[in-house]
Amino acid sequence: MSYEMIAIFMFALMMLMLMTGQRVFGAIGGVAAIAALSLWGTGGSDIPFSAAMKLMKWYPLLTLPMFIFMGYVLSESKIADDLYKMFHVWMGPVSGGLAIGTIGLMVLVSAMNGLSVAGMAIGATIALPELLRRGYDKRMVTGVIQAGSSLGILVPPSVVLVLYAMIARQPVGQLWLAGVVPGLMMAGMFILYIYIRCRLQPELGPVLSKDERTVPMTEKLRLLSAGVLPIGIFAAMMVPFVNGWTSLVESSAIGAMTAFAAAVLKGRMTRGVFETCVRQTLAISCMFMWIILAALGFGAVFDGLGAVKAIENLFTEQLGLNPWVILILMQLSFLVMGTFLDDTAMLVIVAPLYVPLVQALGFDLVWYGILYTVTTQIAYMTPPFGYNLFLMRAMAPPEITLRDIYGSIAPFVMVMLLALALLMAFPDIALWLPDYVYGK
Repeated sequence: MSYEMIAIFMFALMMLMLMTGQRVFGAIGGVAAIAALSLWGTGGSDIPFSAAMKLMKWYPLLTLPMFIFMGYVLSESKIADDLYKMFHVWMGPVSGGLAIGTIGLMVLVSAMNGLSVAGMAIGATIALPELLRRGYDKRMVTGVIQAGSSLGILVPPSVVLVLYAMIARQPVGQLWLAGVVPGLMMAGMFILYIYIRCRLQPELGPVLSKDERTVPMTEKLRLLSAGVLPIGIFAAMMVPFVNGWTSLVESSAIGAMTAFAAAVLKGRMTRGVFETCVRQTLAISCMFMWIILAALGFGAVFDGLGAVKAIENLFTEQLGLNPWVILILMQLSFLVMGTFLDDTAMLVIVAPLYVPLVQALGFDLVWYGILYTVTTQIAYMTPPFGYNLFLMRAMAPPEITLRDIYGSIAPFVMVMLLALALLMAFPDIALWLPDYVYGK
């Protein structure tokens, strides 16, 4: 059997195991281990050992538990609840104002946590009931929460971009900075769409009643401080890093300690909250480490087989495809895989193939990392089996049906596709900030 056929068999076996419901790291690592031992005998055991040593020596990996802990501290201490109250009071007089405020909440939650699931959970439990109670169209608000949660893996600190950095061997700091402008651009596009739509159809997002809008200025200012806190934590973490005063790992430690101190000072760091934060941090950090370890092992076997070179030769020489056509085909494959896989699984499955190919085609790997994150979030929201669609159904109240959820996402997917097209046409949208900071 040729090496190309072995590579295809490995890929097919891995996909089959994933479709049977196996854990991602088990499916990927298991196939890699079987292939390594079958091809190279006992010498194949060096591959997982080498991958484990590479993982343990990757210093930026220390940022992972720090940022996850910071996110859970801010979420479990109910600071997100305070944020929504702030947006409720300040944005209520505007048509669609609470939906616009929900997008603002999602941006700040993304800067706290870095996981799209966290944004979805907070939006569905805090914002959704309030929006429905105030007469907002259920399809509109369902789409708002799904779209807003997509910012979680783009706005730093993004946990998924840490994983991409490890697999693609790119600097985490550059990837995070590359996600800032596209993330804010997408948030701005969502807000613009909501505002225009609600101006044209006021019944979709009615303004608050006069009684609810009558809030003393002292109370408004007090609530405004709720939004200042997470922004202050984010600034305390990122300003020293951007200015070169601290390393990325040191900045992550500052963020975790600042969030913990804020929760303590607000009197919300109880024993139960602390235990929950530590347990969740440990669980998610270990999950990501096992996935990275499996991905590194799988990638090593692929490198040994020369599968990447074979695929590169197929696309560029045998088929004679233009590099941009190949890139678009890659993005389309993410849209297909996103119907049944999450972003982490997609990345570790195709990274051994796509990252070297993207580099060989002459594209910037930092820029491609941002394209990947946007494309996977579009895939999450695309019927019939988008990951976010079913997650939303599990969290939404009974009056919101699966048909409502499916019907809610079309305009937001169109906005995200426009954002993706802009990023592909103008790479400097993503690369300007990291080039400016690291070029000092």
